[in-house]
Formats: sequence, structure tokens, C-alpha cells
Amino acid sequence: MPQLIRPHQRDIGFRVQRLLPAAVQQRVGPFIFFDHMGPAHFEAQTHSGDVRPHPHIGLATVTYLFSGAMMHRDSLGSVQRIEPGAINLMTAGRGISHSERIPDDIRDSQAVVEGIQTWLALPLEDEECAPAFVHHAADTLPLHEAPGVVARVLLGEAFGRVSPVQTASPTVYVDLQLEAGSSLTLPARPDQLALYLAQGTLDVNGEALPVNHVLLLDDQREITLNAGSDARCLLFGGEPLPGERHINWNFVSSRRERIEAAREDWQNGDFPMVPGESERIPLPR
Repeated sequence: MPQLIRPHQRDIGFRVQRLLPAAVQQRVGPFIFFDHMGPAHFEAQTHSGDVRPHPHIGLATVTYLFSGAMMHRDSLGSVQRIEPGAINLMTAGRGISHSERIPDDIRDSQAVVEGIQTWLALPLEDEECAPAFVHHAADTLPLHEAPGVVARVLLGEAFGRVSPVQTASPTVYVDLQLEAGSSLTLPARPDQLALYLAQGTLDVNGEALPVNHVLLLDDQREITLNAGSDARCLLFGGEPLPGERHINWNFVSSRRERIEAAREDWQNGDFPMVPGESERIPLPR
């Protein structure tokens, strides 16, 4: 089996499994960060799980939920509830700040919150673009259905379906749900791709893929997936971006000095702030 990336647990107010960046692979296509959030419950009348305002540069965040909900606010004035199946794409460019909080109704009902948070590195010519935010509801994203298989095309093109979400570089992101006993063949394609198993049991070309692991796919081989139980996995990647990228805290850039400048801006309060928010996450050392 090709190379596996193992998860590393992190606590960001709730448990996450972090897959990218990894020692063996910083990026898969433009994907430079990949967290599986939850599943988690959050106490009513508390702020547990809330992610206070924090900054980004040089990347685009993609938020996708399996269950529960989150409330997005950013320094552009965007206020958007994120629900399962929808896509939030926030382009940081030269600088943006945002918060992600757990809605009161989700806390009160003890609903499970679970999903995937990823970052896309931006092409060199777009690293300093104007920040932007777009939201695409679940019913606007195309589905491919076959016996025992449902695939939602979140970004890019797959199975002859094209997502309406526009990205800065060619990107592929697909939510695959397979019923127990079903199978799906993925044709060889020129993109740099990987497969993340979020739930269930899955064989890839006859070999078991451990849950919460990423499998780096060989772009020269056809891939056959067989579900031993109900399974959910994410196919992701795209066209590799040329050039080196540096990561420091929430900042991504091809230039280390640009990251240092962004750190100073956040430390000095020179970043755009989120309207209606009075808190912020301090700069880590």
C-alpha cells in the first residue's frame, strides 16, 4: 500500500485529529492543513469549543460539517451559520480574522458536532489578494449516486459533476459515503490525491485503510474501495502548487518575513477585527 499519514491528536478546545501538515508530506495538492474535528458535545451556557477571533494570511479555509453546527464571523462582516453538507470558503489573502462559535441551540440539545477543517495554500500570485468569504448550502453541491454509494462533490470535478465553489487553483474535494458491502472504483487521474477515512472500515485495492489515517494515492493506478461496514471518507487534493510554503501558527506564506510581519500586526492590534467580538486569541510565542 502507498504511504500512510497517521493522525496526531490536538486539543483546540475540543479534540481534533490532525493529518496535515505531516513530517512525510506538507501538502496534498493545495491542501496544507487537515483537521478532523470531534465528534464532541458542548455544555450549555458555557463557551467550551468556541474558537475566539484569530488571524490568517496566505491561505483559504474550508469548513465542512458532518453534524451539528457552527457560527462563523469574520472581519469582512460575514455572519454565517454552518450546517452539515455546506461549504464555507474563506480566503485570507493579505489578512483576515474570524471566529467559529458553537450555537446555543446545539449546546442546549447536546447535538454532536463533527466535521473537517482544511486550509488551501494560495498560488504565489494570490497570496496577497483581497480577503473574501463565500458560503454554499448543501443543496447547491452536486451529488453522484450509485448502488450503496453517495458522493458529494465539494470542490472541483469528480464523477462528471462540477462543484460551484470557485478555488484559486485546481482542487478536488469529495465526501464519499459507502454502505457496508458496497464498492467504488476511482479512475487514475493526474492530480495529487489522498484519501482520509473518517468513519467505518474500508479496503483500498484489497488492503485495509485504518480509520483516521490518510492514504497518499498513486496517480497512475485505478483505486477500488470496498466498505466492510458503513464508511465515510474524504477524497482530496488537486494540482500541486510550485514553490515552498512556510507555516507559523495560523499563517501561510512563501516568505518567512511576511509571516513575521503578520505576527507583529496581530500582536500590535493592526489586523482587521471581527465586528461584534471583544475577545481574541493572543499571539503564541
